Amino acid sequence: FKAFWNHPAGPKTIHFWAPTWKWMLVFATFADFEKHPSKISPNQTGALAATGIIWSRYATVITPVNWNLFSVNFFVALANCYQLYRIYQWHKRGSPEEEDDIETALKVD
Repeated sequence: FKAFWNHPAGPKTIHFWAPTWKWMLVFATFADFEKHPSKISPNQTGALAATGIIWSRYATVITPVNWNLFSVNFFVALANCYQLYRIYQWHKRGSPEEEDDIETALKVD
């Protein structure tokens, strides 16, 4: 425990707490798995996926290697790439406008 506590990226530094709180982005993305793809922004999702990939790489080349930073950014990238896949599949199935019209027509008030 002492080695963890005194590590340069340990809990006594911002290098620990910033990535730890960033897990909230991953949990928010997991919650968005329930949303219809039409309600998800591909621009925002793409930006999050890109930053997750970039920062995952960065976390492995800095000294000391920050595995907490790597893991959170890996999951940010993974979750958002899945969201981009869901958006892609939704667009690939057909016209998004048609699907919205069908959902509206089938909605029971």
